Amino acid sequence: MLRHLSAVHVPFRLKRPFRISRGTKSVADTIFVVIRDGEHEGRGESVPYARYNETIDGVLAQIESVRGEIEAGCDRERLMEIMPPGAGRNAMDCALWDLEAKQTGISVVDRIGWEPLKPVDTAITIGLDTPKNMAVAAHQLQHAPLLKVKVDASDPVAAVRAVRETAPRPRMIVDPNESWSLEQLVSWQQQLVDLRVDLLEQPLSADRDAELEGFEALIPLAADESGHVTDNLAQLARRYDYVNIKLDKTGGLTTALAMVEAAEREGLGLMIGCMVSSSLSIAPAMIIAQRCAFVDLDGPTWLADDLANGVVENCGSMAPPNAGFWG
Repeated sequence: MLRHLSAVHVPFRLKRPFRISRGTKSVADTIFVVIRDGEHEGRGESVPYARYNETIDGVLAQIESVRGEIEAGCDRERLMEIMPPGAGRNAMDCALWDLEAKQTGISVVDRIGWEPLKPVDTAITIGLDTPKNMAVAAHQLQHAPLLKVKVDASDPVAAVRAVRETAPRPRMIVDPNESWSLEQLVSWQQQLVDLRVDLLEQPLSADRDAELEGFEALIPLAADESGHVTDNLAQLARRYDYVNIKLDKTGGLTTALAMVEAAEREGLGLMIGCMVSSSLSIAPAMIIAQRCAFVDLDGPTWLADDLANGVVENCGSMAPPNAGFWG
């Protein structure tokens, strides 16, 4: 039986604005893919990201361009050949994993041979704001195990200090989203050490990565915008300590699993991240999270309304979705 593919834009309203150094958003714009074979359907979601020149219309057009192959029975291996890494392939790849699980009755975790999913501690994000407002946000999260603090280049130390003084216990990731220079990193890193920052994520723009070779970082550095797929991990390992794997960058769970193995071979620590999205994006990422030292999957917590039966976050602990939700 021929399959049927559908791909639509699904916006999710946020509870409050989400602000980082590149801008502010009040809606999460996702792509929702369903692949049906008649009796069964597989679902996947992705979030096109302007940082990588992706748009809703562009990703939908990309998916439409492979409709014929998908509906004729294209598998995940063939998908890697006909679509490049990115949001479009992510939604399609995850839908194919889900469809395969539904057809066979074998879960994705069992198929890849990993242990059953367990709850993970996820970072809870404090968006970029004034130090005073960030302290207010931190007060509500002072008992969470891990915080992620968004900053830019305008006095990030004051922002981090405001959070740390209000929330002294959690581990902390600081994320400038490519907004710093190497000189700023040098001037601020000792103060961030004193504030007990555990990880610094992508301080420099990806096109300035070479400046990190030979740099003596006082805080472990994680590559986010610099790390997409497996082809540059050896180079990243000379500049960073961790790599942030995001399925919207790798182009799906299939490549993300390969990236886990390749990163571990290169001696890179693992982090899993996400865009602001629904639980449908997070469900496959929860698999990768089982192997990661740092987990940042709080995307659905920003939504006014998430999908039913999805992941559940409670004081920084995230439980997998209900059986039957995905995979």
